[in-house]
Amino acid sequence: MEPFEFTKKAKSVGRSALTEAESKQILKYYGIPVVKERMAETAEDAARQAKEIGFPVVLKGLGEKLTHKTERGLVKLNLKNKTEVRNAARRIAASGGEDLEGFLIQPLVSGRREFVAGLFNDSLFGPVVMFGLGGVFTEALGDAVFRVAPVDEAQAGLMIDELRSAKLLGPFRGEQPADRRQIVQTLLGLSRMAAELPDVTEVDINPLIIGTDGRVTVVDALMILGERPVSKVIRPPVDPRAIGKLFHPRSVAFVGASAEFGKWGHNLFCILAAGHYKGRIYLVNPKSADIAGRQVYKTVADIPDVVDLAVVTIPAAGVRDLIPELKAKGIRNMLLISSGFSETGEKGRQMEEALVQEARAAGILILGPNTMGICNPHLSFYCTGTHTWPKPGSISLVAQSGNLGTQLLAFAESEGIGIRAFSGSGMRP
Repeated sequence: MEPFEFTKKAKSVGRSALTEAESKQILKYYGIPVVKERMAETAEDAARQAKEIGFPVVLKGLGEKLTHKTERGLVKLNLKNKTEVRNAARRIAASGGEDLEGFLIQPLVSGRREFVAGLFNDSLFGPVVMFGLGGVFTEALGDAVFRVAPVDEAQAGLMIDELRSAKLLGPFRGEQPADRRQIVQTLLGLSRMAAELPDVTEVDINPLIIGTDGRVTVVDALMILGERPVSKVIRPPVDPRAIGKLFHPRSVAFVGASAEFGKWGHNLFCILAAGHYKGRIYLVNPKSADIAGRQVYKTVADIPDVVDLAVVTIPAAGVRDLIPELKAKGIRNMLLISSGFSETGEKGRQMEEALVQEARAAGILILGPNTMGICNPHLSFYCTGTHTWPKPGSISLVAQSGNLGTQLLAFAESEGIGIRAFSGSGMRP
């Protein structure tokens, strides 16, 4: 049966997961090394097939609803003869009840090295392939690596090498190194499944055992079915040349300039002026006539010259009203320092989305909101929230954490490290 037929059939009857046997058949189809196993309907049939496989064996309960077998006592290990298999089957039947549809028999795979692999769907990035340390250390150590699908052979190899526990895949206490080719094959198979089986939202391979001879074997697997989360609307890309203009303004207008020490509207223009900015600085505040000995304009429209960048620190509720003013003045770039948008909840998120739409329609590029600022030492353009003026250099820095970013700038300044440009990313809606 083709893999999509398994998922289609299961979903048609309202199932949200495949059985372990079905999951392994699909994994095998995609070239993933799974343990050889058989199915049986009765305890006696299970005992007979166990003898044919060769003892010791593992016996598991099988059923559409039995997705978490260990917790229900439906897995019996190291059964050494037919009598033990029969007794184990009776105990599994008692625990499984009406959900039990049969038994799964597989040879006991020995190996002290256990890993996990899988596939899940992220609401932002889509299908993601995972590989990590398994067994009892899975949750305790959290040693796992991730790649957004599709994953190619080179990326799969990097995933293996990036594990902190990668040494366990080499020669280990007399055991042969893991078959790297089989691990890569497993990760590539999961990547293919992400592309070809849209009904599969999650794959859990745990454990993936490395045998003493180095062979890789999947002994347990679970596949979850459903609808993949719809990604958020991706905003159109910004022309890199437009981004470049943000960092090369010939003139800056501070909308919300303040005479009060400690306020963003005061600190930003003071830091810019103290850094010997080579362009023109304009202050905008409808309630002030003079700040720090500089003329203050009531609106951006009153500024007599061309303005390349508006640095905005006014309350969030008033930012949208600026858009028509900036458009009329020909200001195409806004550094939005103000907070009070999506980080405050649903109302703030809606206000932010409306601002973005109106700004895009007006041809205005916004960096922010709630950002620590930007700088370009090559232009002596230091427009950040800290008194830091690193020297010009070749290192560019983008920081989601404004606090961490400006600390790095201060470190660069103290160590004489040159900076090409810095930007705080601000909030991500």
